[in-house]
Amino acid sequence: MSAVYLKNSYLLIEASVAQVAFGDDPQVNVVYYLDRKTLLVAGKSKSFFETMHKTSRVLLKDRNLLGDKSVNIRELLIDNDLNDTDRDLIYDLKITGILSVIL
Repeated sequence: MSAVYLKNSYLLIEASVAQVAFGDDPQVNVVYYLDRKTLLVAGKSKSFFETMHKTSRVLLKDRNLLGDKSVNIRELLIDNDLNDTDRDLIYDLKITGILSVIL
């Protein structure tokens, strides 16, 4: 199983990835690029990300005591007519702390 997956329209991120990507940020900025079928997610503290992309800010929820996180992306899936089937996702965690996810 992948450390990043889609379940019930939530982007679920295992603690090992979430801690490196978002640290203690309670919110994340997200942007979806239809042409690349890629969702970019960055912690609120990465202000450079907001200046580079037209983002939406969403709540980064604690999923469990292990440190796994979740982000509700239901609206994004509907707005872009994306497959909402529960599945493992291909992702890349950039050196800058930006999580790139193929939807």
